[in-house]
Amino acid sequence: MSDYYKPDRNPNWNYGGNHWTLSRSKIDLFTECPRCFYVDNKLGTPRPPGFPFNLNSAVDALLKKEFDGHRSTQTPHPLMQQYGVDAVPFDHPEMDAWRDALKRGVQHRHKETGLLVRGGVDDVWKGKDGKLIVVDYKATSKDKKIEALDEDWHDGYKRQMEVYQWLLRKNDFDVSDTGYFVYCNASRDEKAFDGVLKFEITLVPHEGDDSWIDGTLKEIKACLDSEEIPAPSAECDYCRYREAAGKKLQALAKKGASPNPAGTTAKLKI
Repeated sequence: MSDYYKPDRNPNWNYGGNHWTLSRSKIDLFTECPRCFYVDNKLGTPRPPGFPFNLNSAVDALLKKEFDGHRSTQTPHPLMQQYGVDAVPFDHPEMDAWRDALKRGVQHRHKETGLLVRGGVDDVWKGKDGKLIVVDYKATSKDKKIEALDEDWHDGYKRQMEVYQWLLRKNDFDVSDTGYFVYCNASRDEKAFDGVLKFEITLVPHEGDDSWIDGTLKEIKACLDSEEIPAPSAECDYCRYREAAGKKLQALAKKGASPNPAGTTAKLKI
């Protein structure tokens, strides 16, 4: 049995349990596929997770150390100066807690639904005008320079930033609509690896619009309180897999047999 994937979560961490909260990633899961969201949060069986990207985590950790150096001195990072962003890293006693997505993050109890919403930010800057600027770190390796979020799958990144902006506003901070992605793009054009990755770092702006969040939270609450299983998203590969595999297993069950791992046949019970 795998220690990595646990298909049966402790009920305390499901909706209605003492430890359940609505994370930013769960909001995004709902927008991707309401059925997967329901199975995860109501029934306690999440999607199989992807393996962690340790190189991305290393880039995040090093960027945080770098910006924290400027946070302690309240000086602008050279990247801010390069892109004409008149700001410094925001110095706040809750910064470490805001970054801890698993234990704390930025939190707000949504009045209309009672849902406790949380999300862990990568960084927050403070502009000369006093407004907070949400910043997210991203690492990748592409042939072209990263200057815009123009792929369909980038929509999740944009929603991610907008949730963080909404959370900070709900905590009574004045937040700029403009957030930034610090994009680190590993070069593939070097003559040799030599144990070194060289990154081109760009600052990609995003004009956030959090007007969708309140309505989505109400939809999430209705979904969680319903006894009806939501329809799957037409683009959800997880649901397509479950449906296809279920039909084939049911067909085998009707025949009374199925292949077992040893290659022989055995009675199938489902």
